[in-house]
Amino acid sequence: MNMPEIIKEFPRVPADIVRQASEFQPAILADVAGRRGALHGRIRALHPSMRLSGTAFTVEVRPGDNLMIHAAIALAKPGDVLVIDGKADLSSALMGTIMMTACRKLGLAGIVMDGAARDSLEIIEMGYPVFAAGTNPNGPTKNIGGRIGHPVSVGGVTVYPGDFITGDNDGVVVVERGKIESLLPLAAKKVKDEAARIAAIEGGDTTAKWLDGALRKAGVLKEGETL
Repeated sequence: MNMPEIIKEFPRVPADIVRQASEFQPAILADVAGRRGALHGRIRALHPSMRLSGTAFTVEVRPGDNLMIHAAIALAKPGDVLVIDGKADLSSALMGTIMMTACRKLGLAGIVMDGAARDSLEIIEMGYPVFAAGTNPNGPTKNIGGRIGHPVSVGGVTVYPGDFITGDNDGVVVVERGKIESLLPLAAKKVKDEAARIAAIEGGDTTAKWLDGALRKAGVLKEGETL
């Protein structure tokens, strides 16, 4: 049985879990997820202050064509983040101010795209969170089909529709829909542990107690040697 090109409905991370997970930095979630799920660093916020969290609404387009993004905007739900596989093409922009304004009006939580945006200064002034691989003033075509609601590859990471996705100035992290809730206690513990370690450093305890053992394991120090 052939899958339709447009899948309109799929399970999403519940809104209360999104809210709880959004309290953690993407870096914290990536760490407790096994240091995985971070998109390639080419996908960056248009402005350092931008941050987003929500459920992934996946879109696949041909390079330089945004027909399916317009369809996605019509179908996405409040709280969704458009996650667009633009094939890392930067020869023309996939979205600009007009489309971003529509997304904001519809309550979409933001945009993550492996492609280019334009009207970046206007989008920054809007304060709407957009994470893109770059910018380009060229406009896109609107002629070529693609897919919506299918798994996509964005920044070298597979994103499934309904996954949790979050981003800040460090970059973007995706966590599987079925996994994010179980990571929340681990993330809270990591935040607490890191705060305690920073407090200890501020108090003068700057020694990394694990370092000698790691250096011996790596063969840099001999058994019994210390730095």
